[in-house]
Amino acid sequence: MKFLPAALIATVLLPAIASTTSSDAVPAPSAIFGYRDPFAEAAIESRFMAVPDAKLAEDHLRTLTKAPHMAGTAEDKATADYVAQKFRDAGLDTEIFEYKVWINYPAEISVDMTAPAGVEMHGPTREHVDNDPFQDDPRVVMPFNSMSPSGDVEADIVYANYGTPEDFEKLNKLKVDVRGKIVLVRYGHNFRGVKVFVAQEHGAAGVIIYSDPADDGWPRGDEYPDGPWRPDTGVQRGSVGYMFEFAGDPTTPGTASVPSLPDSKRISPQQSAQMPTIPVTPLSYHDVWPMLQHLEGPDSPREWQGALPFTYHVGPGPARVKMHLKQDYQFRTVWDVVGRVRGSRLPDEWVVAGNHRDAWVYGAVDPNSGTAAMLEAVHGVGELLKSSWKPKRTMVFCSWDGEEEGLMGSTEWVEQHESDLVRSPAYFNMDVAVSGPKFGASAVPSLKQFVRDVTKSVPSPKGGTVYEAWQKSSQAETSEGGDARSLPMASADADVPVGDLGSGSDYTAFLQHLGVPASDISSTGPYGVYHSVFDNFAWFKKYGDPDFLYEQQMARVFGLEVLRMADANVLPYDYETYGKEVATYLDAARTRANDKFGHGAVDFRTVDAAARRFQSAGAKVLAKQRKPPSDPTRLNQALIAAERALLEPKGLPHRPWYRHTVYAPGEYTGYAAVVIPGVNEALDKGDSDRVRQQLAVLAAALDRAARTLEGYR
Repeated sequence: MKFLPAALIATVLLPAIASTTSSDAVPAPSAIFGYRDPFAEAAIESRFMAVPDAKLAEDHLRTLTKAPHMAGTAEDKATADYVAQKFRDAGLDTEIFEYKVWINYPAEISVDMTAPAGVEMHGPTREHVDNDPFQDDPRVVMPFNSMSPSGDVEADIVYANYGTPEDFEKLNKLKVDVRGKIVLVRYGHNFRGVKVFVAQEHGAAGVIIYSDPADDGWPRGDEYPDGPWRPDTGVQRGSVGYMFEFAGDPTTPGTASVPSLPDSKRISPQQSAQMPTIPVTPLSYHDVWPMLQHLEGPDSPREWQGALPFTYHVGPGPARVKMHLKQDYQFRTVWDVVGRVRGSRLPDEWVVAGNHRDAWVYGAVDPNSGTAAMLEAVHGVGELLKSSWKPKRTMVFCSWDGEEEGLMGSTEWVEQHESDLVRSPAYFNMDVAVSGPKFGASAVPSLKQFVRDVTKSVPSPKGGTVYEAWQKSSQAETSEGGDARSLPMASADADVPVGDLGSGSDYTAFLQHLGVPASDISSTGPYGVYHSVFDNFAWFKKYGDPDFLYEQQMARVFGLEVLRMADANVLPYDYETYGKEVATYLDAARTRANDKFGHGAVDFRTVDAAARRFQSAGAKVLAKQRKPPSDPTRLNQALIAAERALLEPKGLPHRPWYRHTVYAPGEYTGYAAVVIPGVNEALDKGDSDRVRQQLAVLAAALDRAARTLEGYR
């Protein structure tokens, strides 16, 4: 490759960036992995990064959040039209895709305490604080859980902490039976749908999920509006659909839910593995307070104690509750907005980037901070198009709908375009783009260094580069203990940690169903108003990003990911790192297997050999990427095919929609990734025969991927 001195490239790159940010300009790279001519790419990046504008991002967010816009509503359609117009203004070939999906709105939701005598609680209490300008809009949907069935249940309460399998095991040890009871669990540690799934497995009659102030309320800092944390009436809405079974419309697993799809091609909602069978609804800690206060039975394990000012007990009773849920289920239309820039040389290779647009209420942080940043990234691409620039590969920008209900819009679009995405080099996701100043990312191992490299070229509002700010915050997190859930399961180097992809956002169908390499980026901070009415423009302007400089930063990072992948001479994957991380996953699985079944009871030799072969093939192809041939077509084809080779056509045991042998959302985590899921979930079950069978499946996948990389000579 041709390497040019940083000072020479900086003469092109720095002036434009410096003119649009208050932070110090950053030096341009002397080399960009995948490019023969870094000078030409730096010139393009310079012009792009001069465009994303903090003030325009603020205007976008104000417009997108002026009304509640839950998926399928008229207000949601208005946001689709707004995004479509901005795409067209930038010169993108834009289309709105409609899908007919099975979702519910709440018709009647009530929760009443019926015992002990003299204690009154009628919920859900309307969310309210002093001086919030958005909370009283009549279009604000009452707190509810999407995908809950209707139902009337009256039963004693049992408190089950976070509702994990381990929490239910502790209840068993305490001789507390949840059968026929209403289980009270708090948000956190796992996906809300998993809480319901585990409660259902244990025979519960219903579930109430609440936000304990210990997790996102006043113990963390001042409550909104005096601070960024959840006030006492704040409620987290959200889907409880079993997305760990499959994503998208509950009635069409593996099939696009287009409006013309005949009913004969759908399964009934009652037969869908995605639908819970017991009623569930969310409440605020304001409403749950008297329930917990009047529970008796054993003291809860001390690690279960939340922040309310009394000792938590597990019950059952004497606190008794009646739940009345009437859900309005219908097939409703959702709208994806998709804008394309056709590639000049490789139009069939789609570099896809997306953010969802629908929100439970206003969604200033989740998701429209991402929508506003994406629109400014598209704005930058539009300015490049005006100069007659065209990308080598086709760029596809997507504004997804129905994400909150179960990744509806992205999944249905992926299922509709499966054949078009066979040659897609990457999907770049940005969901909650900004809730504060701390940058973070997750990705498949082959893209982890790519994400780091992109951040080295983007200025941070703190000064220096995004990468440098990321390093500092990662070091601080490590020294303070940090949040282990945000870290990767393995790290092949000592660089800033890039997490693993589980589920809970729109990369799911791309990576785990089709095998398209993916990443997800965000910039986070104190954020206690998730999925509540208070996630609105007033909160964002005061606490999220008052000057919208992090919006500008995220627009640049997101857009630069797309630009670099679309124009690369050689695709910038790193399969050597991938192989190293898989080897680490296998080491951990071997230790678990030895602990469960005895040392050497499960033979790992075949899969270890396959992992070594994959790593070796990755190292050899990486050397060729650094010194590519004049025509890299066959090399790039092998690189694209390698991730797909890690798919198992039959899918994971009991959930065939998920095909990836290395990454999947966990059955009992939901959002968090389970690595080598077939093997680890067999270990969870203590099933040695299944462990052996899944090790063979994994070995075959690793051999396929290695053979794919070795096939390039």
